[in-house]
Amino acid sequence: MHIIQQFKHQLQCCKIKPQMAMVLTALFVTLTGNFTFFGHLNTAYPWAQNSLFIISVGIMLWALSCILCILLNWFMPVKLAIFIILLTAALCSYFTDGFGIIFDQEMIRNLFATDTAEATDLFNLGMLGHVVLFGILPIMVISQLTIVKQPKLADIKRRAIFTSLTLFASVVIIGANLFTFSGQYASFFREHKAVRFYTNPVEPIYSFVTLGLQNLRSASSDQYVFKTTRAAIPDTDIASELVIVVVGETARADHFSLNGYTRETNPLLSNEKDLVSFSQISSCGTSTAISVPCMFSTDGKDDFDVNSSKNTENILDIVAKADISVLWRDNNSDSKGVAERVPYVSYKNPDTNPICDEECRDEGMLDGLQEYIDGQKQDVLIVLHQMGSHGPAYSKRYPVEFEKFTPACQTSELSMCTSEEIVNAYDNTILYTDYFLSKVISLLKHNTPKYETSMIYVSDHGESLGENNVYLHGMPYMFAPEAQIHVPLIVWAGASSDVDIPKTRTLKDIPNSHDALAQTILSILEVESDVALSPTPALLKRKSVIW
Repeated sequence: MHIIQQFKHQLQCCKIKPQMAMVLTALFVTLTGNFTFFGHLNTAYPWAQNSLFIISVGIMLWALSCILCILLNWFMPVKLAIFIILLTAALCSYFTDGFGIIFDQEMIRNLFATDTAEATDLFNLGMLGHVVLFGILPIMVISQLTIVKQPKLADIKRRAIFTSLTLFASVVIIGANLFTFSGQYASFFREHKAVRFYTNPVEPIYSFVTLGLQNLRSASSDQYVFKTTRAAIPDTDIASELVIVVVGETARADHFSLNGYTRETNPLLSNEKDLVSFSQISSCGTSTAISVPCMFSTDGKDDFDVNSSKNTENILDIVAKADISVLWRDNNSDSKGVAERVPYVSYKNPDTNPICDEECRDEGMLDGLQEYIDGQKQDVLIVLHQMGSHGPAYSKRYPVEFEKFTPACQTSELSMCTSEEIVNAYDNTILYTDYFLSKVISLLKHNTPKYETSMIYVSDHGESLGENNVYLHGMPYMFAPEAQIHVPLIVWAGASSDVDIPKTRTLKDIPNSHDALAQTILSILEVESDVALSPTPALLKRKSVIW
């Protein structure tokens, strides 16, 4: 204790100028928070032939981090700016180094859309130790230092001068490096754009600020955008429709035995003869915050704007406009704005979900659903949003009786598990989804005499399970691995449905995407409207219509 007190006293006696504190902080985060970045850089430019260029990139990153510190210091005290830089770098480097996660705008948006339970899965001793070592301890050291203050009368002027000089020096360093290695930087920016997404804390803070500005612009415009002026069921359609859309979570198509996976992960669905599994479906995004609103949008992926989606009429709004009963039940974080204007019930807690053990189960969303259906007098569309296979705590996503593939990883600290254990746990989640979907089909079969029944299941995005040292999801779409964008999509139709299953089956291996969901929902419900949909073809064929 005496040694600690003496050390603290020495630190308190140590005086340091604000600019020097920021420069040293930038150097620290550059060296300790960018192992993944420099690893990818070394892969693209091997050290033996490019050592000077790699050093130059390191200096560039240090200068950019200095600029970040300086800009933050304009809006807050220098110590607070340094604390933010250190904590951001420590947190982001843990997930980037351990899971291959990139903190671009989509990932930042996804973080804000994550609920408490999902966030808790990410916390573990490994993360705590990393943040303490590279974030908390440096903050404690900085907090004990005496930051030199300028005389009061000259404070603002001198601060502006010294800050401007530090900023100018950082810009000069960047310019000098770009000039000296202009040829290699031209190649780097053109051929290796993906590598820059790993810069820490530059990319996370840049993405956070950019996303914040976008949200401010969106918030200032609350005008509701209509996509259709007319939506109705034609008078010639006298049969009632009951359609259940199941929105899966983090399921990848290549782990469904329906699509050729060697393990039997779909033992129940494989027995359904009126079922089609589409094997070549691409997601709209790599995170729930993007994919879910996008798949229910009338715009295709290329035209979709997540910032305006909450104030834009989506396919559920159009279906409701056609006097169809719409209900959204959710066992995930929420609907990401899709169900803002339709009935919505959360099943994340025992108050509504009767099937809860370690966590509330997807199966609980079926509780009381028959009573709801019995009370409707028109066509019905029900959306069930699963917890599905959400990682990294895969073992929490299924009841213990579904642990068929063993040994299964039992922790969210994936580095403590083998690849086999991670895949086993993940495949058990798919097995439980198979069971859940079979229960949905059983419910629909019970209602087939009264309704034309059908089910559409589609996952929001896929999941990386350690391939090329990448885990989870949320990579920028432009270079996301196939595991994160290749998703399962399944259609089941009841005996009374006019969906032509044999003809629909001919489409199962044709490449398609989330863009087809909106048109498929309108088609299966037989809704006529003047909405302009993306030209992506629907996923099914009807007995009365040839698509």
